[in-house]
Amino acid sequence: MMRLLLTRPRFEAERTADALRSMGHEPVLAPVLEIENIGDAVIGSGPFAALLMTSGNAARAIAEHPARSALAALDCFAVGSQTAATARLAGFANVYSANGDGGDLARLIGDRLRGRSAPLLYLAGDDRARDMAAELAPHGLRLEIVVVYRARAARNFESSIVAALKAGQFDGVLHYSRRSTAIFIDCVRAAQAEAAAARLAHFCLSARAAEPLSAINPGFIRVAQSPDEAAMLALVSKGQVAAMRHP
Repeated sequence: MMRLLLTRPRFEAERTADALRSMGHEPVLAPVLEIENIGDAVIGSGPFAALLMTSGNAARAIAEHPARSALAALDCFAVGSQTAATARLAGFANVYSANGDGGDLARLIGDRLRGRSAPLLYLAGDDRARDMAAELAPHGLRLEIVVVYRARAARNFESSIVAALKAGQFDGVLHYSRRSTAIFIDCVRAAQAEAAAARLAHFCLSARAAEPLSAINPGFIRVAQSPDEAAMLALVSKGQVAAMRHP
C-alpha cells in the first residue's frame, strides 16, 4: 500500500482516488488547479463540421452552457476515453475517442473529416498544452476555439499537506500534465520542501508531464506507456515495489 498525493483538479482527482482505493492505496487530494466554468462563453452559430475536446473539464463546462442543446447533435471528438465518457454524460451521442494525446486526436479527426470546409469547434481551456489548430492544418481543417473553462493555479499547499510531506508521510505523487507538475514544483518550493519531494516516487502521464521534475532531481520517475488513466493506474501498480525500496 502506498500513500499517494493527487494534484489533479478535485473532480477528476476524486475519480482517480476511488480507483486507487480499490487497489489498496491511500490517496490524498492536493489539487494544484481549480477549474472555473465560463458560463457566458460566446459560441457562434456555426455551422460546424464537428466539435473536439481535449479535457473532460470542457465537457462538464458545456453541459451547463445554454448552447449545449444546439451542439449535442454534432460529432464529438475526444482526446481519450475519460473525456469521451464525460462528453456522453453531457449529452453528446456521437462521440469518438482518440485514446491517446493531442497528436492522436488530430490524426483521428484528419482521417474522418479531411478537407471539410466548415470549421471545427474546439471547446477549450484558457491554458492549452498543444496547438491543435496547427496540428489540424495539414489535414485541411480549421478550428474555431472557444474557451469554456479556466484552470487557476494554486500558490501553496494546505498546511496539513506541507507538514505530512516534510514528515515523510507520502510515498508518491501522480502527475497528469506539464502545467500541473510545474505548479506542484512551485508549491514545493513555497513550502521549502524540495528535498522531501525529491524522495517521492513520481508517476507521470507523459514524458512532457515529467519535464518540470528536473528542478528537484527526484530519484524515482516513471512514465505511463500511454497517456490515459488506465496506464497511470498500471504504472502505480508496477512501480509499487520499486517505490517502496527507494530510499
